[in-house]
Amino acid sequence: MTSRADDEHRLRDLARLRRVKDRIDREYARPLDVEALARGANMSAGHLSRQFKQAYGESPYSYLMTRRIERAMAMLRRGDLSVTEVCFEVGCSSLGTFSTRFTELVGVPPSVYRERSRPEAPEIPSCMAKQVTRPVRNREARVPDVPLA
Repeated sequence: MTSRADDEHRLRDLARLRRVKDRIDREYARPLDVEALARGANMSAGHLSRQFKQAYGESPYSYLMTRRIERAMAMLRRGDLSVTEVCFEVGCSSLGTFSTRFTELVGVPPSVYRERSRPEAPEIPSCMAKQVTRPVRNREARVPDVPLA
């Protein structure tokens, strides 16, 4: 049986984890690392990583990269920026790492995704595009059968 103090401590930790997640969502394009996120939450980097993974199913770094790739997909669909420009716009400092992670999550390299996403079909609402094109974690990506608008 847990005590009231244990429950309150767990709730405080969950609130701090939510603030970290919100910060990643807000500042995904800024230089962020686990140490900086942990300092902001008054936790050690190891404790933050363990607790974040337990609460959200992935590490803070994986969550950050998923958010960056998700934003990159939207920018690439727009088609007005090069892959390199998108890489730096979403906060990645290495084109190679960005391309590798993008390919792992989306199933195709960013240049191929950009080419396939040319607006040939009528535009679909952004809320639908976001749901359909959300990156899939753990190498479960599939190659889309139809061109994305």
